[in-house]
Amino acid sequence: MRVPMSSPNISAEDAEAVRAVLDTPYLSIGPRIAEFEERFAAYIGTRHAVGVSSGTAGLHLAVIAAGVGPGDLVITTPFSFVATANCILYERGIPVFVDIDPFTLNLDPACVARAVEDLSEGGKPAKPWLPPEMRRGSVGHAAGRLKAILPVDVFGQPADYDLFQPAAQRHGLVIIEDACEALGAEYKGRKAGRLGHVAVFAFYPNKQMTTGEGAMMVTDDDAWDRLFRSLRNQGRDESGAWLNHVRLGYNYRLDEMSAALGVAQLARIEELLRKRERVAEMYGEQLAGMAGVALPRPAPTTSRLSWFIYVIRLAPEIDRNRVMAGLEERGVPARPYFSPIHLQLFNRERFGYREGDYPVAEAVARSTLALPFSGVMTEQQVTYVCETLRKIL
Repeated sequence: MRVPMSSPNISAEDAEAVRAVLDTPYLSIGPRIAEFEERFAAYIGTRHAVGVSSGTAGLHLAVIAAGVGPGDLVITTPFSFVATANCILYERGIPVFVDIDPFTLNLDPACVARAVEDLSEGGKPAKPWLPPEMRRGSVGHAAGRLKAILPVDVFGQPADYDLFQPAAQRHGLVIIEDACEALGAEYKGRKAGRLGHVAVFAFYPNKQMTTGEGAMMVTDDDAWDRLFRSLRNQGRDESGAWLNHVRLGYNYRLDEMSAALGVAQLARIEELLRKRERVAEMYGEQLAGMAGVALPRPAPTTSRLSWFIYVIRLAPEIDRNRVMAGLEERGVPARPYFSPIHLQLFNRERFGYREGDYPVAEAVARSTLALPFSGVMTEQQVTYVCETLRKIL
């Protein structure tokens, strides 16, 4: 058997919604994006939703709104997809990595609180929190002000936002919620997307719902809503005049075909989430008690975990690469999720990071293994994956 790593859940109605756009004169900046934004804001419970071309684009615009400029600092996690840190670097800001909680895999709130106090004290950032090359004065510009905290809701599990808020409010910091993997998740009964000043959800094909490429930003801030709409559309002003540009902007628009797919997928979002929950339950039932395998669990603060991917953790004595090779030989793809951001070649060379800088994130990264997962997986496929893994172990 060959099992796909992931598969989008596309219905006939989804396909027809996309096809119908081609019979209209609007392929971009038309009625479907407006409808998608209105319905998405209603689903999350925010005043505004702004469609953009990718999660990365949304995070970039959020960093701009937070006022991050050259040398400014943003606290974030080393255990995420690389775009989380890249969006800070786009504005020549500095990602300040803080280690993670070994259970939730999200930012450790106690570490974040200490970092905020140290980096905000007297306006002179405490060197131990800065990248190694900045501590040595080897980077071209000095550290600026701490501007924001950028937590990630890793694998659909919301970070512990209530523990970030006191320090953020005390020092006037923006909280940018990277909810790209967490559509439908809930934290203490509140939906992901309502936990910071702005949040970003992504719709890549392996996500809970998809528009192919694309993302949605959500906020209650009227001024930020206007800013995001201008920035995504080449910096045009609110009048919509075609060649009137009032600020540096970007082509981060979401096209009408993608928006139409988004409207159709959002209409059955609970069905999509329940199907993923059922596949996760099947994995949990069949992997329970397997020696050397730790299963994903919701944190006490997580009212609802939104299953993005299914990531197990292998005991340290198990050779993960041999396990992956054995699975691949038998038609089961598996991936290590994530490789720590600070150990990516670019960040090693630019900032001087080395192994051992963030021991919890690195230990977790050495043990994680994402198994095939989607809402359209069959019980037969899940059983085959689990039996194959058991034989290899």
